[in-house]
Amino acid sequence: MKKSNKYTYIQGKQITDGDTGVRHYDFQGMRLPSVTTILAKTKNQSYLTAWKNRVGHEKAEAIKNLSSKRGTSMHKFLEHHISGTGYDDLTAIGREAKPMAQKVIEMGLAPVSEIYGSEVMLHYPGLYAGSTDLVCMHNDMETIVDFKQSNRPKKEEWIEDYYMQIAAYAMAHDAYYGSEIRQGVIMVCTPDLYYQEFKITDQGLRSWKHKFLKRLDHYNELIFDEKERAKVDVDTLLKEFEVDGK
Repeated sequence: MKKSNKYTYIQGKQITDGDTGVRHYDFQGMRLPSVTTILAKTKNQSYLTAWKNRVGHEKAEAIKNLSSKRGTSMHKFLEHHISGTGYDDLTAIGREAKPMAQKVIEMGLAPVSEIYGSEVMLHYPGLYAGSTDLVCMHNDMETIVDFKQSNRPKKEEWIEDYYMQIAAYAMAHDAYYGSEIRQGVIMVCTPDLYYQEFKITDQGLRSWKHKFLKRLDHYNELIFDEKERAKVDVDTLLKEFEVDGK
């Protein structure tokens, strides 16, 4: 994987509310909601609530915290592999996450021929921001990649928010850097090293952009009053990314 300076990425500042955990970004004085915050705020929580009630809230919180720590460690191994810098984590979490990262490297990164950026902060001016794990050339297409850990194999119908997340990053990258991101790839690995890969390209990517914009519009309705919403032009983008008039 060769490194490329095709895109010169600007850095924003990530701001996380200590009480709520809500994440925002500051880009050149613009305070923007994160993609994950937008999706979390507008997500149907009924399945998650039912799961918490079924396993118990204390156990659910413990599972959530362990998954988060494992995912963070896996991401660090992957980030350092991509940057070519040494890294190790000798904790119990690290010993579990390292082979997961190695599986992603072996199964997922082989088609990557060129690296544009790792842990890249992106923003769509005036609308939203976020951080993507990798921007690269994957199977000869400019691609947004997101790494995910999962406690069990995923079904495609469970990962709609993942698709919207990478679609949002692709849209922001295109808007700010004048690129033509054609593909989004989600690379998932479980602790027992079951690897999955989910891809969206071209028209599929366009469709998920439109779905994300609907969620963004809903988020703005929840957060802003009518006067403030008038300053945020989502309708134009919704029309731009319509698929079959929808």
